[in-house]
Amino acid sequence: MQIRYCKTVVLALVVIGSVVTAAAQKKAAPKPLFDDPVYHGAADPVIIYNKQRKCWWMLYTNRRASLNDTTVQWVHGTRIGIAESRDGQNWKYVDTANINYRPDEGYTFWAPEVIEEKGVYHMYLTYVPGTFKDWNHPRSVVHLTSNNLRDWQYQSVLKLVNDKVIDAAVYKISDSLWRMWYNNERDGKSIYYADSKDQYHWEGKGKALATRGEGPKVFYWKNKYFMIVDAWKGMEVFSGDDLLKWKKQPHRILEYLGKGTDDQAIGGHCDVVVNGDKAYVYYFTHPGRNKNNPAAPGSFESKRSVIQVAELKYEHGEITCNRDQPVYIKLKRPATKK
Repeated sequence: MQIRYCKTVVLALVVIGSVVTAAAQKKAAPKPLFDDPVYHGAADPVIIYNKQRKCWWMLYTNRRASLNDTTVQWVHGTRIGIAESRDGQNWKYVDTANINYRPDEGYTFWAPEVIEEKGVYHMYLTYVPGTFKDWNHPRSVVHLTSNNLRDWQYQSVLKLVNDKVIDAAVYKISDSLWRMWYNNERDGKSIYYADSKDQYHWEGKGKALATRGEGPKVFYWKNKYFMIVDAWKGMEVFSGDDLLKWKKQPHRILEYLGKGTDDQAIGGHCDVVVNGDKAYVYYFTHPGRNKNNPAAPGSFESKRSVIQVAELKYEHGEITCNRDQPVYIKLKRPATKK
């Protein structure tokens, strides 16, 4: 009888343990997903698998939200922050990236785009030659490379359409062709593009979209190409079959305010991670810019920004996104390319 009793207790404990483990695995992504502990101004994220660390890294614009400033100086003088995650759901702060390109005093780094090719990481970074109190200054896209995602070596300043371009996004079309989309601020902030055969030399091709927006992100999912553009009133979504002709879907995503913590503001400049058959959008919000309860202009709360995540769905020919739906993420390591 005693032995049978012990077996019953052990079995019960195993069942309880399994239930607890399953419950732990079902814990949804936190809101906010990530808050930079230094300046509390994380924005413009890009997510990439770090092969050396065997985990996921997020590189982001490290805005200085806690700086006492009523101009736009706090958005300048920024570095690129790094956060790390084993699963894409739980993130911790690492450091700022060591970028070996600092030709000007008070230099500014914005909006990194990072891709990997044959063990080499390529960053296409928006560079501003100083720390300014207004927007009336040149900006360029700089190409850097790295073997570890932390230390970056300068390659070149890209010769794009003019001296005021930002927010590069790069997609590999084939082993001999890469395409870049970026924001041309001198043409109504429309989206231009350029092509390269080796990622080092780029040829401008002209205007890709006559839409006004920033932070284009291009990805392939559900047998289509998609481009998401930050329109400052939610995200415009475009789709196409050839990366040249784009059709805008009728409805924006991340336009209507969420209910979660720090998610009650429009979504801004995003990255999209396609992992298996799922796609996740990593975006930032300014919690203090809730139109129903805005923070005082120039205050810390009005400048503060955080990273959030939501799952994308494809329904009736459109990408949709319910930011209030719990998100359960466990990103798998990308397949090794031959």
